[in-house]
Amino acid sequence: MARPRPPAEKSKTVAENRRARFDYFIVDSYEAGIALRGTEVKSLRFGEGSIAESYAEVKDGEVWLVNSNIPEFSHGNRFNHEPKRPRKLLLHEREINKLHGAVNREGMTLVPLSIYFNGRGRAKVELALAKGKKAHDKRDTIKERDWKREQGRLLRDRG
Repeated sequence: MARPRPPAEKSKTVAENRRARFDYFIVDSYEAGIALRGTEVKSLRFGEGSIAESYAEVKDGEVWLVNSNIPEFSHGNRFNHEPKRPRKLLLHEREINKLHGAVNREGMTLVPLSIYFNGRGRAKVELALAKGKKAHDKRDTIKERDWKREQGRLLRDRG
């Protein structure tokens, strides 16, 4: 039996999709490797990159990150990369099958939450299996967030 993996250490977060937690109920999250070219890694190390409007899809037994933007490396030459190309995500086959089933049968969505470098210096994507929120769910989230903020103010003022 294989040893369990230690929890992932996020040493440097490059891009974060903060809106995803507001627009979706996060059911499950996965850590996936991402297949990058050399200039893409350099660009990410400088802290450039965006996953605000990106999503992931399962195609032919592979998971692809679509519409993520990693700008061209400033010192790159003719070997520079395309900023919005689809990028392959590296997951185990069992995880891919599970994600494929959830997306097809249950109507869920694959949303990237963040891109970061782990403790070993590898670029990783935190991928979430999510279900979309309706408008009234979003209003409830706003009410709850405002109440927690007000509660913190009251506790700070009294104590």
